[in-house]
Amino acid sequence: MVTPVTRPRGERGPLASIGLHAGLLIAVAISLFPVVWLVLTSLKPRDSWLSAELQLFNDSSLDNYARVLTSTQFPQWLLNSVLTAGLTMVLGVFLAATTGYAVSRFRFPGHRSVMWLLLITQMFPVAILIVPLYNLMAGLGLLNQIPGLVIAYMTIAVPFCAWMMKSYFDTVPVEIDQAAMVDGLTPFGTFWRVVLPLARPGIAVTAFYCFMTAWGEVGYATVFMSQEDKRTLGVGLQQFVGQHWSDWGLMTASAVLIAIPAGAVFLLVQRHLITGLTAGATKA
Repeated sequence: MVTPVTRPRGERGPLASIGLHAGLLIAVAISLFPVVWLVLTSLKPRDSWLSAELQLFNDSSLDNYARVLTSTQFPQWLLNSVLTAGLTMVLGVFLAATTGYAVSRFRFPGHRSVMWLLLITQMFPVAILIVPLYNLMAGLGLLNQIPGLVIAYMTIAVPFCAWMMKSYFDTVPVEIDQAAMVDGLTPFGTFWRVVLPLARPGIAVTAFYCFMTAWGEVGYATVFMSQEDKRTLGVGLQQFVGQHWSDWGLMTASAVLIAIPAGAVFLLVQRHLITGLTAGATKA
């Protein structure tokens, strides 16, 4: 009688391992296919992607990138987007961190109201907020101004990030604050010099979220930035698509160029992303 082979619990058999790796390879191929096709299309001559003959690498050139950078206002749109996203990231991190620390550490009149207010503001879609924000920006003279767009983006990013930072600060023992104050630091000094350096993962996630909120947003930018030289990338790229035509060469080349700053920010903070995203799940 043949004795069946027993494996330790959790150990996969050969067929299971082959199936798992095959599934992973298929998932990777599906994920990479749009990116690879985008890059290859951006290297094709104008309208050659309509050709019935499949030519992936023939006639590849950088003409589309040259047209984007020299024949359009893409550099200006890129500068506007970088400034907007950069300011949103810096101010968003500062406001979210200070708000999250205050809500985490202090008990003051209206504490629960502030927490609920931060949560309720996330329930309103962008489409509902555009009109009141537009009237507010018009009254303050902030239309077609980057600071006005930054303020609008922070209404999206700061409430969520403040909650996230509060969850992270809750994992930092209060005894650290008390020890710092015993050594003579003020409450703000304790936050700035002691607690904030311990919150790097949470700050990294907050920075990445604030940056991507401003980098890929279209609704507010379309309404608040009507002047040609004030447009961001999300609005400017709409000029490459008309009612009866589309310049896919410009679109794909622009998409590749747009992905570079976002990828750079991701590489800078990716070490802390997993830690920061999971830090609020448990309390110390």
